[in-house]
Amino acid sequence: MRVRGDTHFASAGLVLALLLCTTLAAKVNKHKPWIETTYHGIVTENDDKVLLDPPLIALDKDAPLRYAESFEVTLTEEGEICGFRIHGQNVPFEAVVLDKSTGEGVIRAKDKLDCELQKEHTFTIQAYDCGEGPDGANMKKSHKATVHIQVNDINEYSPVFKEKSYKATVIEGKKYDSILRVEAVDADCSFQFSQICSYEIVTPDVPFTVDKDGFIKNTEKLSYGKEHMYKLTVTAYDCGKNRASEDVLVKISVKPTCRPSWQGFNKRIEYEPGTGSLALFPSMHLETCDEPITSIRATIELETNHIGKGCDRDTYSEKSLHKLCGASSGTVELLPAPSSSANWTVGLPTDNGHDSDQVFEFNGTQAIKVPEGLVSSSLKEPFTVSVWMRHGPGAHEKETILCNSDKTDMNRHHYSLYVHNCRLILLLRQDPTAAENYKPAEFHWKLDQVCDKEWHHYVLNVEFPTVSLFVDGNSFEPFLVTEDYPLHASKIETQLTIGACWQEISGHDNDTETPSEPASGGNARMAQFFRGNLAGLMIRSGKLENKKVIDCLYTCKEGLDVQLPEEVASAVKVDFNPNQSSLSVEGDDIDAFDKVMQHISYLNSRQFPTPGIRHLRISTTVKCFNEETCVAVPDAEGYVMVLQPEEPKISLSGIDHFARSSAEFESPEGVTLFPELRIVSTITREVEADPETEVTEGNEDDPTVQETVVSEEIMHNLDTCEVTAIGDELDGEHESLELDVSQLQQRGLEMSASNLGLVITGVNTMSNYEQVLHLIRYKNWHTEALFDRKFKLVCSELNGRYISNDFKVEVNVIHTASPEEHANNAMMQANFINPVHHASVDLSGHNLVNAHQASVVPSAATIVIVVCVSFLVFMIILGVFRIRAAHQRTMRDQENGKENEMDWDDSALTITVNPMETYEDQHSSEEEEEEEEESEEGEEEDDITSAESDSSEEDEGPEPEDQPGASRQQQLEWDDSTLTY
Repeated sequence: MRVRGDTHFASAGLVLALLLCTTLAAKVNKHKPWIETTYHGIVTENDDKVLLDPPLIALDKDAPLRYAESFEVTLTEEGEICGFRIHGQNVPFEAVVLDKSTGEGVIRAKDKLDCELQKEHTFTIQAYDCGEGPDGANMKKSHKATVHIQVNDINEYSPVFKEKSYKATVIEGKKYDSILRVEAVDADCSFQFSQICSYEIVTPDVPFTVDKDGFIKNTEKLSYGKEHMYKLTVTAYDCGKNRASEDVLVKISVKPTCRPSWQGFNKRIEYEPGTGSLALFPSMHLETCDEPITSIRATIELETNHIGKGCDRDTYSEKSLHKLCGASSGTVELLPAPSSSANWTVGLPTDNGHDSDQVFEFNGTQAIKVPEGLVSSSLKEPFTVSVWMRHGPGAHEKETILCNSDKTDMNRHHYSLYVHNCRLILLLRQDPTAAENYKPAEFHWKLDQVCDKEWHHYVLNVEFPTVSLFVDGNSFEPFLVTEDYPLHASKIETQLTIGACWQEISGHDNDTETPSEPASGGNARMAQFFRGNLAGLMIRSGKLENKKVIDCLYTCKEGLDVQLPEEVASAVKVDFNPNQSSLSVEGDDIDAFDKVMQHISYLNSRQFPTPGIRHLRISTTVKCFNEETCVAVPDAEGYVMVLQPEEPKISLSGIDHFARSSAEFESPEGVTLFPELRIVSTITREVEADPETEVTEGNEDDPTVQETVVSEEIMHNLDTCEVTAIGDELDGEHESLELDVSQLQQRGLEMSASNLGLVITGVNTMSNYEQVLHLIRYKNWHTEALFDRKFKLVCSELNGRYISNDFKVEVNVIHTASPEEHANNAMMQANFINPVHHASVDLSGHNLVNAHQASVVPSAATIVIVVCVSFLVFMIILGVFRIRAAHQRTMRDQENGKENEMDWDDSALTITVNPMETYEDQHSSEEEEEEEEESEEGEEEDDITSAESDSSEEDEGPEPEDQPGASRQQQLEWDDSTLTY
């Protein structure tokens, strides 16, 4: 019979048991205690009392019934419960018997429990009775019951945020469902107290809200102009209403509306000449606003149309450029820079603003005639015509570039190159032959380049009946060929013109034609005028230009370049246009694309590049999934500023005043004009000064001196040297300038001569020009009335961009006396001339140099020498007297009496030296005189001219102003270095 909970039932059971035991009349410990098999308990953390279900009670059949109504029961120890035993390791509980006779007990915690460490405990428990006899022998144990105890939580912890702070960025003008999430945790073990039930924004008046899960969003569209960054304080509550121990800071940055564009791009990029390549976009990247990109294509254009003929090219003459590019001889330049030997382009307007790039303007009213004999009237086949042209827009009338037509009587065009309706047309009529057959006469090319107002380079290779056209290095075939009969035979001379055609008056001429001078034999004028710009018009007869030469003529000296990094070379494709002024980059990896863009550079290989602006433009196309263009990237624009290069200064120096006998002028060799010419080119630059040097040089009082100017020689080419006669033009009947043509040809130079002088042309080194100029000789075989002749030499580089100083040379003619007086003169010369040294005499600015003098001295010259030497003796005596007088004066008398001294005026003194002397040493010098000049002028030895040294000795008397530096060092045989006058 099972008894639960109710004490009345328990007492009744005990009474019944006692009655049964008494009837058995046996008092022995036969039975084990009995308990429930499973118990469930609850205990609150920080407490020791455990509430069990069911209560802990142990029963034993050996126990008598305590409450029997009809008998009296005597209790025995065998039926009592003496205790409970808990089994398990580290069980924080104990069981205690409250009443041995009833078997009641409780379970309690040994120490305070912590739910966060362990929420549940499970162990087993046994009950045991008191046994038999007074010593409790034969103790009986119950079975083991399982006890499950749950530890109840209390809300002892507050929420704690996982991060110390939170950051997020939003784009203005956009409303977000969620910007970011804040999250807090609670250390309590129970679901109730560990659960975060709510979050709250503590900062007032902010356009944000937070939900129960911690997600923050904006309540209105944000404006970058109103606020760049918001700072919010957020707290959290658990379900037990505990607030977070520390609130958390949330920073939300407002970003301007994302616009796809190139970022990190400097609009102004400075390029210093001579520094190689310069990275244009080292920090640039493409902002695509997180769009899913499938491909990117960017085109980078270097716009240099405003510079010269479309970009920075060498500005040598076109003929020199052909030579530099490897074209052989036979090239004729029809539009040369105006000069004394090529003056037919003098009347044409030129474009002088493009770094000496010789550009001629034709406005529909100008045309020029090419001199006869410059180009053969019938071109030998094959031949080449090349020209730079800028033209547009197209007109309905023909516009002639080059025309060869009848000079009189007829209007026949033998050959011409003209533009008509954006077509380039070559007319080539056959010369009279035996066969009167139809053959090609006109070749047409319809080209956009003809009318786009941009510079283009045209090369026509004619090998009849085939004509090939190259425009900017690209080949084009004619689309229409008109055939015609050959011209009929005639003896009419032809006229070659540029910018129009020379023809008879007819009713089919342009309305804009202006009448020209009537030609002999008829009233002729120009027609079919050209409107545009031309440069570098060349005809090369007898040979065609090859593709290598054509490409060289067109190639730009500046352009874009890129060195692809190895890691991205396969991911990105790069293409250049022919002159490298434009390149395209294409790829699908934005990181690789950015790296390639960062390696794009600008390069200018010219030694002296044209300074100024080069515009840059980046055009970009971006494609996305299933869309052609999903991101519109605006063009990025900037410019490269090419700084002013350190420009060279070309200096010509040498002997600029000397005399020769008339016999030398009349000899077959003539007189060498520039025997010791020196060509030097220097650049001047500022460099940082050495502080120690500054102090040494006496600048210790000015510590702000940081830079100093230095000059250094550089080597570069010349392309022209021109010798012209000053004063009267050369009279071809009795004077000339001559130069060995073979020496010119060896150095690849050319010469043209006229009554004004001669011009040497061709790109070559300064050294080669020096050697050639040393060979120029002046001859005059009618010197009776000639006393002097003056010439001027000017050299230039880059078609006149850099021009040397005007180096002027004056040569004097020494006229000899009659032959009868030769003997007397020869006898007298030994008294005054030292035959060993043969030193030339430097007096009054004349270098008397004669390597092949006659063996006699004219009597007039001898008399002058005698007088001069006597005068010299007198001057020496006078000088000694003045020196002795000077030592006897006081210092004050010296300073105050200097102006009262007798000044010696030798300005009218003329000393003639024996022309028999040989000029051997042009550069001998007197060291004492140079030291005196340095102390007075403070100049370097090499920079002191004779005029400067003379001006430093004004007290001694005036000297000629045009005395050259080289001739100042030449001395007479007597030594006057110690004289003070």
